[in-house]
Amino acid sequence: MRRISLLLIGGGLMACATTAAVQPTRSAKAQEQYDQLLAGKVAGKPVSCLPTFNQNDMVVIDEQTIAFRQGRGRVYVNHMQGSCNSLGGTYALVTKQFGNAELCRGDIGQVVDLQNHFTVGSCVFGDFVPYSKPGA
Repeated sequence: MRRISLLLIGGGLMACATTAAVQPTRSAKAQEQYDQLLAGKVAGKPVSCLPTFNQNDMVVIDEQTIAFRQGRGRVYVNHMQGSCNSLGGTYALVTKQFGNAELCRGDIGQVVDLQNHFTVGSCVFGDFVPYSKPGA
């Protein structure tokens, strides 16, 4: 019995490790948009929270990747934990911040149908990876 529980725990840990390394599969159009946003920029140290003023320029790359532009020189990329199914088109991502008014890793975003006002899905934010032009 003890061996079975250890095997289950080990299998669960392996599943977590392998899913963390999976890169999102994008359409050619989404990959082009992603590449344009990051052109000439290098990745910085991931941050766990993003002040709300950066949310005004959100770009949906695909159902798993959202970017927040901060001027011309910096872009924060978030690879969602889970997929924001149907995001884009007539669907919008709705978030709620409490207290410090920041969007943080672990916050839940709801995908809402703008025409019918129904929640059609949800996803969880991961770390925000800043991409900046070198020397900026």
